Amino acid sequence: MSAPAQPPVRITLGQRSYDILIGSGLLDDPSAWQGLPASADALIVSNTTVAPRYAQRLANQLERQHGRVLQLALPDGEQYKDWVHLNRVFDCLLGAACDRKTVLYALGGGVVGDMTGFAAACYMRGVPYVQVPTTLLAQVDSSVGGKTAVNHPLGKNMVGAFYQPLRVVCDLDLLSSLPPRELAAGLAEVIKYGPIADPALLAWLESHIDRLLARDPQALAHAVRRSCEIKAEVVGQDEREGGLRAILNFGHTFGHAIEAGLGFGAWLHGEAVACGMVIAAELSVRLGLAEPGLVPRLRNLLLRAGLPVQAPAWPLDKWLQLMQTDKKAEAGAIRYVLIDGLGRAVLRAAPEAEVGAAIRAHSA
Repeated sequence: MSAPAQPPVRITLGQRSYDILIGSGLLDDPSAWQGLPASADALIVSNTTVAPRYAQRLANQLERQHGRVLQLALPDGEQYKDWVHLNRVFDCLLGAACDRKTVLYALGGGVVGDMTGFAAACYMRGVPYVQVPTTLLAQVDSSVGGKTAVNHPLGKNMVGAFYQPLRVVCDLDLLSSLPPRELAAGLAEVIKYGPIADPALLAWLESHIDRLLARDPQALAHAVRRSCEIKAEVVGQDEREGGLRAILNFGHTFGHAIEAGLGFGAWLHGEAVACGMVIAAELSVRLGLAEPGLVPRLRNLLLRAGLPVQAPAWPLDKWLQLMQTDKKAEAGAIRYVLIDGLGRAVLRAAPEAEVGAAIRAHSA
């Protein structure tokens, strides 16, 4: 059974506004690609896992409006989200003499989306691009909002740009081929929206997590849509993360430290964020912001989703060093996204002793 067609979710950013299309069968639906710029050239950037499944199907649709549709498949994995592989995108564009009207299509998960968006922001000082996310994590988070980047050995997503796509096309059917581990990693980003913005969503997830793990189309459609609605509202108010948008990084300060400390690719992004959310919730409770029941409630839901909730048992000094490069740090002070009552998040610093206690409570 397919999910019923839904109206688009609109990202309202003035002249840079765009739609998020959510539904089944969109990859092969000509209407999903109508209204995008016609150009002599288009480039589909994908990876070696996704491209064999879906790249030619996308190319078949794009040939209606582009004279030439090029394809590039990058290696699959967070460890390849770097300058070396970003340059492969530029090599492809320059080698084919693509001009500044060329449209890039990001067909893949968060790594492909971030790298393609950054390449689009840089090539000839900016060419248009479209997000075609193929993972749950990308559909509910990374493809929406225009944050693009590559990783640096000293920090995740430290080199990048804010650059909005023309459209986001979320075909729920593409989630059917997602490995269970990748599906669970995406659920971490869905779960995130409950504590920071929507207690009703959190309760709905507790009741429907089994349906989501079973890839029930209607449950997935609701989860993707509600996540995109929340993110659209936040991004519309704070596109460049001046304040409010930082709440979307609940669990990410600790999570990014885990990714960098273990080596990019050892844990999936959503797995690290899941663990980071538990620590951030613990810190929220210790600072008197959240009710104690939040931690076991969140931990239980993440465990049911198949996600890790125990962080590496590193010394506090190592944690602090890894978190110093977080983009929310100011003048060397690490700031954390904390829960200030269920459904509301705040950004603030915390005493090192409390941070250490929160980490120790959930590390092994």
